Order: sequence, then C-alpha cells, then structure tokens
Amino acid sequence: MRKFKNPMLVLFGLALVFTSCGDQKKGNSGALTSNAAEKVYVAPGEHDEFYAFVSGGFSGQLSVYGLPSGRLFKVIPVFSQDAEKAWGYNEETKPMLNTSFGFVPWDDSHHPDISQTNGELDGRYVFINGNNTPRIAKIDLTVFETTEIIEIPNSAGNHSSSFVTENTEYVVAGTRFSVPVPQRDMPINEYKGNFKGALTFISVDPEDGGMDIKFQLMMPGFDYDLSHPGRGKSHGWFFFTTYNSEEASTLLEVNASQNDKDFIAAVNWKKIEEYVNNGGGTKMPSNYAHNVYNEETHTATSTMEKEVLVVNPTDVPGAVFFLPTPKSPHGCDVDPSGEYIVGNGKLSADLTVHSFTKMLEAIEGKKYDGDAYGIPILKFEDVLAGTVSQPGLGPLHTEFDGQGNAYTTFFISSEVVKWKLGTWEVVDRQPCFYSVGHLMIPGGNSRKPFGKYVLAMNKITKDRYLPTGPEVTQSAQLYDISGEKMELLLDFPTVGEPHYAAGIAADIVKERSKKIFDLKENKHEYGITSDADVRVERNGMEVHIYMSMIRSHFNPDNIEGIKVGDKVYFHVTNMEQDYDVPHGVSIIGANTSELLIMPGQTETFVWEPKQPGVWPFYCTDFCSALHQEMQGYVRVSPASSNIDLSWSLGE
Repeated sequence: MRKFKNPMLVLFGLALVFTSCGDQKKGNSGALTSNAAEKVYVAPGEHDEFYAFVSGGFSGQLSVYGLPSGRLFKVIPVFSQDAEKAWGYNEETKPMLNTSFGFVPWDDSHHPDISQTNGELDGRYVFINGNNTPRIAKIDLTVFETTEIIEIPNSAGNHSSSFVTENTEYVVAGTRFSVPVPQRDMPINEYKGNFKGALTFISVDPEDGGMDIKFQLMMPGFDYDLSHPGRGKSHGWFFFTTYNSEEASTLLEVNASQNDKDFIAAVNWKKIEEYVNNGGGTKMPSNYAHNVYNEETHTATSTMEKEVLVVNPTDVPGAVFFLPTPKSPHGCDVDPSGEYIVGNGKLSADLTVHSFTKMLEAIEGKKYDGDAYGIPILKFEDVLAGTVSQPGLGPLHTEFDGQGNAYTTFFISSEVVKWKLGTWEVVDRQPCFYSVGHLMIPGGNSRKPFGKYVLAMNKITKDRYLPTGPEVTQSAQLYDISGEKMELLLDFPTVGEPHYAAGIAADIVKERSKKIFDLKENKHEYGITSDADVRVERNGMEVHIYMSMIRSHFNPDNIEGIKVGDKVYFHVTNMEQDYDVPHGVSIIGANTSELLIMPGQTETFVWEPKQPGVWPFYCTDFCSALHQEMQGYVRVSPASSNIDLSWSLGE
C-alpha cells in the first residue's frame, strides 16, 4: 500500500502543479490588466491624460499635477511670494499682491475652478480664491501664469469660492464669516441681526477674461461655507451651503449646532442681474484692490476701487430662497443635469439630496415654512429628492461621473462612497488614508465629466510616508472609477494642504499652450529687442542697467562706475524666444530674490550696494553646456569716487 500510495500522491501533486500553473498564468494575465502600477505608468516621452490643478491651501499657491501619474509639473505662484520665480519679489509682480491692507504676500488658497463654455470645460482659465485676505485670482492657461487678482470688499473668509457659471458669466466669491457691513467698531455679542454675509458675483469678460465685481448680495449673518452653480435646467441659479443659522459668535462647535437644520441658499442670479441692469441696487463706498498683469508689458498695475454695488435680497422678490438642510452642511454639489443639489450635513447620518424641479414647484405654490430676515424658507419635504441612508460618517463633498453615479467623501470614516442618483443606493466604498476632505473627478463640475478617475485629498497621512518630523506631508489618492467598483491606483504627496482640485483633459489645454514668445511683442517700459539697445544710465543716485541675456552670456558682463549708496535697477531681457528656455540672474547682496525670466520677457530687480568691491552676478537657471560661464562683474566704488559709468562685453 505504501508503494501504491506514494505514486498516486506524486501524480496528484503533479496534476495540482500543472493545474495551478495554468490558473496562475490566467490569473497573472488578469492581474496585469488591472495592475495599479501599470495603470498609472506614463512612459518616457508620453503625456498624462489629465491636468489636475490642486490648491496649495496654506501655501497660497496652485499646483499642477499629471493624472494618472501623480507627477508634480509646476507650482503656479498666486497669492504668496515665490522665490523660485521671483513672484512678488521683482518690480513687475509686486503690485499683484497689493490689497486695501497694503502689500500682503500670503494667502490661504482653497477652491480652483476651470472656465466653461456651454457647460463644458474650455481650458482658458483657472480661478482660485484667497481665503484669508478675500481675493479671487485668474490664471491664464496659455502661459500658466496668474494674470489678475481682485480683492473682495465686505467679506471675510472667502470660502464658498471660486466657482464659475456654465458660460463663465460669473465667478462667485461667498464669505465664510459674516461681519459688520460696513466694518465698524461694535460689541461682538451684538452679532445677531447686525452682521451680514456678502455673496459677490464677479463678471468675466468673454473676450479677454477681465474680472469686475458686478454686484454683492447682502445676506443674513450666517456662515456661507461652499457653493456650486446650477447647470442645464438650473442654469441661472447658484447654491450656497450655510451653517451657524443660530448666528452665534462664540464656541461655535456647540452654539452653531443647536438648530436641527441649517440651509442651502438658492440664488437666482439671472433675476438679480436683470434687476441690476435696470438700475437696481445701491452703490456703497468701499476700498479694494484690482490687480492686473499685462502680458505685453510684463508688468502689473494695482488700482484701488472706491465703490461696489450692493443688493438687498428682499428688494428682488423671487430671487433668493432657503432650502432646509441637515445641520452644519459643508459641501454643496450639483449633478451634471442640474436637477440634484446635494447638501452634505457633517453632523447628519444621511445624505440629503434636493430636487431643483421640486424647488421650483414649491416656489410656485408658495410652500413656505416661514422666513429668515424676509427670505422665504421652503418646506424640507417639498424640496427633498431623496436620502442616501447611513452611507458613512462625516460627509463632506460629492462629485459626479456623468454616468448616474455620485461619489462622496466621509471625513470621520475616511472613505469614498459611490452611490446612485435616483435610487440613492450605496454601490461601493473604498478607504482613504486618512481623514479625506474634498474629492475631484476631472470635469466633475461641468455638464460633461470625464468620469475615469476620482482624486481624493487627505488631511492626514500618518504611517503612509517616511516620517519627516512633527508633520507629515499631505496627500492625494487616485482611484479608477471606470468599472463598477473603485480601484485605488496611487497615492502621492502634495504641496501644502490640498483643499480642492479641478481636472481637465490635457488635450484641451495643450493645444492652447503658447510656444513662441516674439521679442517684437515685448512692450515693457525697460525692455530691449537687440544688443544695440544695451546701455547703463545714471540719473542722480539711480542707475538703470538695460541688460540682455542669451545662451550663454549677459550683455554687458562688466560694469564699472557704480557707487556705494546708488540704487541700481537691473532691467534684464531674455532674448530667447522659444519656450522652456528661461534664464535667471542674481547678484550678491540683492535682497529681492533672483529673477527667473521667461523667453521674450523683461524683469527688474533692485540692488543697493553697501560696500566697495567687485561683485559677481550669474545665471541661476541651468540653461546650456556653458551655463557656468554665464556670469559677469559689477565694480562698486566709494560714494566719493569720480569713476564714470562704463560697460562692456568681450573687452
């Protein structure tokens, strides 16, 4: 029996081996097709499918990542100084950071949104809000540069911003904190009934994208947290979540959670626009900065505006309504059809979905449940589309894939949950690592989401990355949502604290990207177009150096006759005209950062020499094989010297 049994075992074992080999081969084939690393791999020389514009939070900037690779391509300076690019350091861009409070070189950037045409992303501009010192910025995607920043008066905590209507008619800027309007000295405990919440509608010129404050809607003194425009059938409306309908001013974690429900404010901006165009509203004295960067002169200007048009919502009947929503809602999200408005009540066990159609019917039938400061409150049951029952803990934000599915982040249970519009059933969930806030589907804010990936942005990454001291980097996680079930593909570190992102197909942006920068288009006051224009001029104790740079030298590269106490302006023009050939320049003792000068551009920095000597300047951006040789010297003589100005190249 022993001899018979062992051969049988051997045969059985061989059969298992061959069977498992066949299964393994089949299994590996299947695994490879769904392999996460393979799905995010972008081969050398190939491009990512999507751009993701991710807010930098407390960095004040906007970061550009590729999806699906998660590679960081660029940090676009917006509200904070950037030494790498001299943003806010050179003379040309300092005005971009001007405000009514003076020069403010920092902010807290939260919510980017991309311009749209007919409800589809057009890739012209990205808008983003400054939360601390209320501002809205516009980034031109032909050059990936911030070209306009407008300050928002009568506002504080510019949080429910900067979302755009479906033809980019308006960018909205809603205040998070209500404040006295106009600002004045008053007791804080007299908050209730005296503070106001400004919802600002900024018009965008369809030709050049120029921004202007069209009107401010002065709402009751609640906190206006997030917003989204209507689209499709609800185009012409804007929706804002509110919390602190109690109008508390202290210990809000308790005192702003007393009411069973807060509100979504539904604003018919088209009706208010008509009212304003017919002379409605009141012009109110104000003071706010409007900063514009001119692409021809490469120079920004700052203008202080002195008034703003204010609208009282009760003066425009039928324009503003409150939709009751479970307490302390955060996200306010509208599906691609414009029918469903999702209010994510952080303290609710359920997700509440409102119906735009039912809202209109309730308004038509005047199905009100009282009012708040003259603004009608619609009955909760009459505007309810449905409820997603107990999907998770701490719902924050919802995005849509355009295929009838919604995806919601849950901060407390650290997960993304997929559910179906209309049936309200949960169909999938995936964990996040950890404490997820916003999420983004490329095009998810438009009528036509791309619906391939969802990007979740996390607040905490403990144990996910190498430890780096008392704080670990924030992160984003990429999920494949092309199938029935979500699949986690990648997590990657991010700049700052990513609050939100806007995504777009790369092909839409790439075809608009500017590649040649003609010197003849340089209209800078101190710009030059050839070496014949190079010179050094003295005007009292001011010296202006008109300098050119090209691979691999400066002209001039030797300068004498500068004296201690002079104020020396380096006006430096990059003579290259093809994209991706920047040059840098700096000199010992300059306290305004180096310059990083793009092709065809002119930039200026100021140098005030404090002691005699011979001081080198050099190119700070590696530009060619002879980059190290791209240098020069400035001779500084005592203030009492009689040495004349002279300059040269190759002598």
